[in-house]
Amino acid sequence: MGHTGWDAERCVFVGANLMRDDAGPVDQPSRSDGFVRGLSEVIGGPVGEHAVERRDGVRAGGGFWTAARVVLALMCLSLALHWVQKSPCQDGAWQNYRQYTRFCYTDVLALYYAEGLNEGKVPYVDHPVEYPVLTGAFMGALGLPVHALGKDRPEINQGQWFYNLNALVLGAIGVGAVAALLALRKRRPWDAAMFALSPALLVTATVNWDLLAIGLAVFGMLAWARKKPVAAGVLLGLGCAAKLWPLFILGPILVLAFRTKRWRAAMTTVWVGVATVLAVNIPVALAFPDGWKRFFELNNTRPIDWGTIWYVGRYLDTKWSPNSAGPFQWLSDHIPTLNILSYLLFGLACLGIAALAFYAPRRPRLAALAFLVVAAFLIFSKVWSQQYVLWLLPLAVLARPRWGAFLAWQVAEVFYFLAFYGELLGASGKQVFPEGVFVLAATLRLAGVIAMCYFVIRDILRPELDPVRATYADDPDGGDFDGAPDPEPVGRAEPVRV
Repeated sequence: MGHTGWDAERCVFVGANLMRDDAGPVDQPSRSDGFVRGLSEVIGGPVGEHAVERRDGVRAGGGFWTAARVVLALMCLSLALHWVQKSPCQDGAWQNYRQYTRFCYTDVLALYYAEGLNEGKVPYVDHPVEYPVLTGAFMGALGLPVHALGKDRPEINQGQWFYNLNALVLGAIGVGAVAALLALRKRRPWDAAMFALSPALLVTATVNWDLLAIGLAVFGMLAWARKKPVAAGVLLGLGCAAKLWPLFILGPILVLAFRTKRWRAAMTTVWVGVATVLAVNIPVALAFPDGWKRFFELNNTRPIDWGTIWYVGRYLDTKWSPNSAGPFQWLSDHIPTLNILSYLLFGLACLGIAALAFYAPRRPRLAALAFLVVAAFLIFSKVWSQQYVLWLLPLAVLARPRWGAFLAWQVAEVFYFLAFYGELLGASGKQVFPEGVFVLAATLRLAGVIAMCYFVIRDILRPELDPVRATYADDPDGGDFDGAPDPEPVGRAEPVRV
């Protein structure tokens, strides 16, 4: 795992034409990012103005170790360290709450048995699966061969083989996602290091199968940036068939089409994306309806999950109204109403983001709007699993590549990760700390995401602060929108001070 020997140019669409802004100088964070510049003083200060670099954005420092290769190597290192961090759980001998005390629990290993893969059950056909179709197919494609290999070989630990095979494939997808980020930011290759070195990635990379959807989503954005709307629609649609959230990227594409009046490519991507989702789901839904609808039934009936805004509110209910049920407890007892309220708040947030896109003095970048939409979904969702932070990582890198706020957010995510396992131990009868500690961690995680949203919104309203537009003329992710004439915004045309 992690030893791929890939470089950035071989991991992306080979032979694709460079975008016109890629001919400029490479951004150096030690000069452009105040946080990194401050840290660089420890090792002698920012890189010099005459340091060796190629103007095509591939090399930064000369020699074999280009910026892209360094970032890819860092990603491989993070994945290798993640594998080590999860290694105490790989044998499946989870006794004495080992999976919690070692912080190494992973759905990948647990669900090999829970979903019947260890018995050779085909997802959706023989056993209902709680995930969208492509994730279920991915589980089966890796799990069933492991079962076939190990059913007559008792010396093989099937669960361990299944986890390691998933770690290898998901790790390769993660490296590919970093390569795609590098392709999207040829003049800002160090931005991708934010993803590669993310502490949240280090501890949650293979908690579930989220890297599958992340890889498809990032390559979908790369296809859109390269003005390949059909490929973008297919990849984003497949991402939605793995996890729901990549479909949300289509919303910002439509909003920017409204602002630019460039419809053809946007509608192609949207229709192809929807068609791809249907093409993947309809055959399974028709042939195996009971197995297919499990994902939707679970999401409709699932109660308030740990760490959500609703969970924090329910805890506060017990402090403000200890002798009576407060509003959040009432919602917890009336899940259909909670579902409607959650969807309503997310819808209102999306309308607000669309209004922001029209009100902004300059057309917002696609990644900035996409980050806000996915963040809004998580903020108002009744389920916010620990690994969902991975959804935001590539979008945060593309939307606002500033290290200071990003690392502060990541610290909050790691604090939540640690508190989450303490809460699991508490639920298992081994109290580690009061409930309030976990609620504090959940609140800080929520505050970290909201703070990132604030900075993204500020950069939209004050485009002169946008670090990406300090490097590129317009929007390197914009595809058909990049360089489009920008009509007068609704309301005011001057930047807003926030």
